[in-house]
Amino acid sequence: MDGVGSFGAGRAGAAFDPISFVQQPQTVLRILSWIFSMVVFGSIINESYVNIGSERLYCIFNKNYDACNYGITVGLIAFLACIFFFVLDMKFQQISSVKDRKKAVMLEIGFSGFWTFLWFVGFCFLTNQWQCTTPDELPLNQGADAARAAIAFSFFSIFTWAGLTVRAMQKYLLGTDMSLFTTDHLVGNQTIQPLPTVPGVETTDTYQNPPFTENLDSNAPTYQVPIY
Repeated sequence: MDGVGSFGAGRAGAAFDPISFVQQPQTVLRILSWIFSMVVFGSIINESYVNIGSERLYCIFNKNYDACNYGITVGLIAFLACIFFFVLDMKFQQISSVKDRKKAVMLEIGFSGFWTFLWFVGFCFLTNQWQCTTPDELPLNQGADAARAAIAFSFFSIFTWAGLTVRAMQKYLLGTDMSLFTTDHLVGNQTIQPLPTVPGVETTDTYQNPPFTENLDSNAPTYQVPIY
């Protein structure tokens, strides 16, 4: 019974169809989230540290290292998480236990929902620090494009991760497809079905008469046992 239509997936052990898998909305959102997170932490690492009149590197977000570190941390973990959940989506149909599938879906709900919140905080944090950055702190507008890219794709990530959270919730609410099993089978009380009847045959008697009794003559004399 485990793995039969549970949490939106088919029977365990069914063949994997890569075309239908890629066309699923969840897969599309996962790939977009992976790309967006790579842009965020890549932009910050490569171009968001500048040196202004010294050898020391400063974060272009108002010289606030916390802003750069936050964007890198959230983006890098999101990048790795997308890979992990992408593989989990590919292997999800091979999980035979309904309990294990439920744990996987609950893990995805918790992580995706939490990371949606972190992306929202990151977008607000980076935007605020970028607004506080003065032109004097960025000579020749150095690193401005990278900062805008990090802010923009942080904003886009809010919606992709929110979409992943909604898709995971839909899988959880879908639960286990028990259409193949009746309630009587689940509680152990199976309904007893009557045997099929053949036309012309009486089925009201519970037992049949003993053989060779119908031809006996009721008026025939009985045999008396002699007494000695």
